[in-house]
Amino acid sequence: MARQAREDLFDQTTPVGRLSLVQVVMLAGDTLVTISLAGSLFFSISPTEAKSKVFYYLLFTLAPFAIVSPLLGPLIDRSRGARRAMVIFSALGRAILCPLMALHVHSLLLFPLAFLVLVLSKLYLVTRGALVPEVAVMAGADQNGEQTQYATLNARLTLLGTVAGFVVAVPGGAIWKLGGSSALLWVDAFVFIGAAVAGFRLPTFTRPRPAPPAARDDEGPVDERTADLARLRPVAHPEVLLGLTAMSIIRGVQGFQIFLLAFGLRRLKVGLYIYGLALSASGAGAIVGLVVLGRLRKRMSEQQLLLSSLCLIAASSAGVAVWGTLVAQVLLAFMVGMAGALAQPSFDAMTQRFIPQAAQGRAFARFATRQQLIWVLGSLLPVVVSFTLPQGDAVMAVLAAVGALTYVTGRRALR
Repeated sequence: MARQAREDLFDQTTPVGRLSLVQVVMLAGDTLVTISLAGSLFFSISPTEAKSKVFYYLLFTLAPFAIVSPLLGPLIDRSRGARRAMVIFSALGRAILCPLMALHVHSLLLFPLAFLVLVLSKLYLVTRGALVPEVAVMAGADQNGEQTQYATLNARLTLLGTVAGFVVAVPGGAIWKLGGSSALLWVDAFVFIGAAVAGFRLPTFTRPRPAPPAARDDEGPVDERTADLARLRPVAHPEVLLGLTAMSIIRGVQGFQIFLLAFGLRRLKVGLYIYGLALSASGAGAIVGLVVLGRLRKRMSEQQLLLSSLCLIAASSAGVAVWGTLVAQVLLAFMVGMAGALAQPSFDAMTQRFIPQAAQGRAFARFATRQQLIWVLGSLLPVVVSFTLPQGDAVMAVLAAVGALTYVTGRRALR
C-alpha cells in the first residue's frame, strides 16, 4: 500500500498521481493552519471553563457542514468540470484567507476567517470523495490486470495525506516557534497556491464514462436509481444506509474517546505527555490501518471491513475497561485509530459504488454532515458526564457492540 501510494505520487502522468499530489499539498496546508491556531484548550484553564469552551468548539466544527452540504454539494454535481473547479476554488480561497488571518491573528476577526478556512477544507474533502470513481475509471486496470478498488484508492490517498501532515508538522512547528502564527500563515498561503496549481492539472471529465464493473454477488447490485439526497437521512441503497449508521457509530466513538481522555486525565492530574502519547498512538494506528487495508480488501468486502472495525473497537474497549491502566488507554487509542482507518475508506467505497456518480457530491456532503453530527454528540457525552476512564471504555465497548449487532441484523434482513 505504502509503496503503491508513493508510486502514485511520483507518477504525474496519470490522473491518480495528480489527485495524489493535490491530496498531499492540501493536507499539508491544513496541518499548518492547525499548528498556527493551536492553543491549550484543555490544560491552561479550569475544568469548568474548559467544558463551556469545548461546547463552542464542537459547534464550530459542525457549522461548516451546514454550508457545504445544502449549498455547495449540488454545485459539485452540476457538471463534471465543476469538481475540478471546486478543488481549485478551495485552494485559492484558503490562499487568500491565510494572509488575512495572519493580519488579524489577535483580533476577533480571526474567528470568522478560520471558519471560512474550515468550510473550504470540508469542501475539498467532499469533492475528493466524488472524484475518486472518475479517477479510478480513467486509471483503468493495474499491472496485474485488475481494476483499482475504490477502498484501496481511498486508503492510499488518506495515507498520503496523513504522512504529509506528519512530515510538514516538523518545519511548521519550527516556523511557529521562531516567527509565531502570523509567519506560519503567510507560508501556508504559498502552500495553498501550490495546491491550486496542482488542482489545475487534474483532468476534466468531458466524455461519457464507461459503465462501472458489475458488483460481486456478496456486494449486491449497484443501485442506479435517482437518490433523494436533500435530507439528513437520504433515500439511497440500503447497503449505504446501513454502512452510514455503522460508520457514524465509529466516528461517535472516536470523538467520545478524545474528550474522555482529555477530561479523565485532567481529573487524575496526569501530565500532558500521556494525552500526547494517546494522540500519537491514534495517528500511528490510523497509518497501520491504511497500510493493511489494501491486503485485507483482497480477502474481505467493504461491508466485512466495516463490521470488523466495530468488533475490534468493542473487543479492545472491553479489555481495556478491565485492564484499567494508562498504558492500556494508549493502546486503545491505537486500536480505535486503526479501526477508523479501516472503516472510513471502506464506507467511502460503498458510497462510490452504490450511489450514482451524478449524485455523489451531494451524497458525500450529506454523509459527512451526519458523521460529524454523531462525532459531536459522542464528544459531548464525556463533557457533560464525568466518566472515569474504565467507565468510558465500557461505554465505548457497548456502543460498538450494539453497532456491530445492528449492522449484522440489518444486512441479514436485506437478503
